[in-house]
Amino acid sequence: QVQLVESGGGLVQAGGSLRLSCVASGSIFAINEMGWYRQVPGAQRELVATITSGGRTNYLDSVKGRFTISRDNAKNTVYLQMNSLKPEDTGVYYCNADIAVGTVFRMSWHDYWGQGTQVTVSS
Repeated sequence: QVQLVESGGGLVQAGGSLRLSCVASGSIFAINEMGWYRQVPGAQRELVATITSGGRTNYLDSVKGRFTISRDNAKNTVYLQMNSLKPEDTGVYYCNADIAVGTVFRMSWHDYWGQGTQVTVSS
């Protein structure tokens, strides 16, 4: 069983910062890409940032220069440092990871999601 657990959300004023963390635990053989998505009521979930196991990153245009995604492979953890936050960054932020379970002889890849953490930016 694999779990992703997020932490670090909260309420912050515009211009402030928050750091989200997501830890993957369980019977993990390997982790490929990890990322953060966000969703607001009535809208589709959108990609905020992703990072490969080799450290290659990808960002939503509106967060470039303000958000930084990073990961600690030894700890199976991904982070999202969010600076210069704007009210439009408000939403539920979900962690996502592409994880291999099993053994080297019998392995399968699956897509996992965390439960989400609320980020609210007041104006």
